[in-house]
Amino acid sequence: MAVREIVFEHVMEPGTGKAVPVLRGQLLKLEQLGKGQCADFNAFNLHDYKEYFHTGRTRHLHGLFPKEGDMLWSAPPRERPMFTIVRDTVGTNDVLYPRCTGFLYEYQYGFEAHTNCHDILAESIREYGLTPDDVHDSFNFWMHTGVDGAGHMYIKRMLAKPGDYVELIAHFDILAVPNVCGADIFSTSNFELKPLKLQVLEVSDEEKARWLQPEGRQYRNQRTPDDFKVKKIKATRELVRDDGYRAEWPVYPIVQQEAEVELSDGEYALIDRLRADGAFGEQDGEIVRHGFFSWWIEEYMRGPKHLHAGE
Repeated sequence: MAVREIVFEHVMEPGTGKAVPVLRGQLLKLEQLGKGQCADFNAFNLHDYKEYFHTGRTRHLHGLFPKEGDMLWSAPPRERPMFTIVRDTVGTNDVLYPRCTGFLYEYQYGFEAHTNCHDILAESIREYGLTPDDVHDSFNFWMHTGVDGAGHMYIKRMLAKPGDYVELIAHFDILAVPNVCGADIFSTSNFELKPLKLQVLEVSDEEKARWLQPEGRQYRNQRTPDDFKVKKIKATRELVRDDGYRAEWPVYPIVQQEAEVELSDGEYALIDRLRADGAFGEQDGEIVRHGFFSWWIEEYMRGPKHLHAGE
């Protein structure tokens, strides 16, 4: 591979972060300098800060532990891929846990003053005029987590070693904001804080052709401010009702229509077996509807299915 041009390089010491522009087609690289350090991460559209990274949409499309080849998505209603993870030498990332905050250290541990991800991210984005209210739930690089049989989350020992790294290609101009996670009293970073190196790199045309997504929206419902009824960003904090407001629901009224379905004796027997199972409904119509859409999801739905038929 050809040597990549370094556009920007910075070492984040414990207790710090950095807001850095990463333009479309550039690569963001985060690298371990010590024996395993979690990096919390926020991201904003460089030209419209109201478009920002969203753990929920990323989690929905790529699962709880995004990996190499997965994308980081912006929040509804924009819902565009912001980055693709093009290289990940460890493979443990997390979008379950929110960023740690000063409140958590005070509430859970009794520390009124402690380094934490929210405050570091807030200070990092202050350089670009953003506020603590603009910090959002983070992508947690190298955070090794899981979910137990009771549905409770847990944090395991950090697996990253010196020299491990992640690389992400930007699909549009982004303000990237990584920070050194402040959780030194938990196994997030093996009970010790270490520095991290970040770089912004230029990549080859071949790499761009392989990884870059189209910059514009690809679906009608990837909305932009041009689609909004209210286009101006609210400048005051207090909420006041608009006396002239009249509801204009986007899809309303919802109309239901009956559809007649002819079934064979064998299909009626199947309905009886599914009814006895108890997990598909009670009435014939409920069972047919459940069965049909379960089949349709498996055969035609794009992306993760999020369905356990009969449960």
